[in-house]
Amino acid sequence: MNIEHNQTAAHFRSLHSKQKPLALSNAWDVASAVITQAAGATAVATTSAGVAWSLGLPDGDRVDRTRAVAVIAGIVDAVQLPVTADIEGGYSETLEGITTTVMAVLDAGAVGINMEDGSRSPAEFSERISVARDAARSAGRDLFINARTDVFLAGAGTEKQRLEEVLARAAMYVEAGADGIFVPGASDPGTIAALAAGISVPVNVMVGAGSLSVTDLGALGVSRVSLGSGVAQAAYAVARRAAEELNTAGTYSAVADGLDYSALNGLFSPSTKANV
Repeated sequence: MNIEHNQTAAHFRSLHSKQKPLALSNAWDVASAVITQAAGATAVATTSAGVAWSLGLPDGDRVDRTRAVAVIAGIVDAVQLPVTADIEGGYSETLEGITTTVMAVLDAGAVGINMEDGSRSPAEFSERISVARDAARSAGRDLFINARTDVFLAGAGTEKQRLEEVLARAAMYVEAGADGIFVPGASDPGTIAALAAGISVPVNVMVGAGSLSVTDLGALGVSRVSLGSGVAQAAYAVARRAAEELNTAGTYSAVADGLDYSALNGLFSPSTKANV
C-alpha cells in the first residue's frame, strides 16, 4: 500500500511546475470531485469552506476531524487522481491531535495537505508543520505539505511589509518541512514574482475572475494555482438565483445551462471510477 501511495505522491509532486502550473479547481464532495476529474484535471484538491458549507457549517475550523476525513476518503475512493486535502489548522489544538489528523488523512488516501497558519505565530505553525512531517515519515508515506500563510488575506501593513513577512515565514515553514507555500490574497504581479523568486519551494496562489491566467502566473514563477472556495460559491450562487427566480418571476432561466442529466448520471453509475 505504501508503495502505491508514494508513487501517487511522487506523481503529484511532479505536477508542480512553473512551465505548466498545477491548476486546481477545488472540490467539496464526491460529485464535484468526479466532475473535476471528468473535465480533465490532473489532481483534485478539496476546499475546506466548500466542505463546511455542504455540511451546514460555517468555514473556519468548524468541521470536526471525523466528518472532514470522511469527505476526503469518499473523494479519494471516487477518483483516479492524486487528492490533496485542505485540513485548515489541522483539526486540533494540540500537537498530538495534528499527528492523529495527518495519520487519518493518509489512511483516507490523500497524498497532500493544506494547513494554514491563520492567527497562529510563525513559530507555533512551524511546529505543527514539523509534527505533520514527522507523522508522515513515521508512517513511511510521502506527503506534500502545502503551508498556507494568511498574511495577505489579513491585509495588515504595506504591500512591501506583507511581502517581507511572507518571505520570512516561508523560510521558517520550509525549514520545518513544508513542500510548498500557499499565499492567498497575493495578486500584484510584481509581488507574486518576488514571492516566487524568494521562496525555495513551489509557490501556490489563489485565483478567481479577473486574475492572471495560469500561463501568465507560471511566467511569474508560480507552480500551483487554486480556485479555492470559488467553484463552490459559484455553484451555490446558481442555487440561489434559481430559487429567487422561481419564487419571484415564476420562471426558470437560471437552470438553462445545467449539465445534461444522462451525462451527469453516467459519471456515477455503476462504478464512478470505471466511468470517468
